[in-house]
Amino acid sequence: MYVILTSKPGQFRTEVGEGLVPVEAWDYLFCGTRRARFVIADLTADTKVRVIDEAPPPRLNLVPSKFLPKFETIEAARAELAHLTRFAGAETALRPAPLDVTP
Repeated sequence: MYVILTSKPGQFRTEVGEGLVPVEAWDYLFCGTRRARFVIADLTADTKVRVIDEAPPPRLNLVPSKFLPKFETIEAARAELAHLTRFAGAETALRPAPLDVTP
């Protein structure tokens, strides 16, 4: 199963931890500006995903993976990303991004 993890610079970041194997990352650009990074990860075991709120004061949330939408294939996860990032008439793009620890 695959899940999509989202990070938005200056707002929140989602960290890959135990039970998640990152497969690929994508930057979402809106009118040429990066608005988010998506990481498609292989869910190898039920886990709690760390979501850190970056607005002061920083807060940590642990979200059980059972609440995340899951996709049978990586192609299905990519199709969902394409659907999530399309807006009628708006200039949007998904650009491959490096798989690193910083969104």
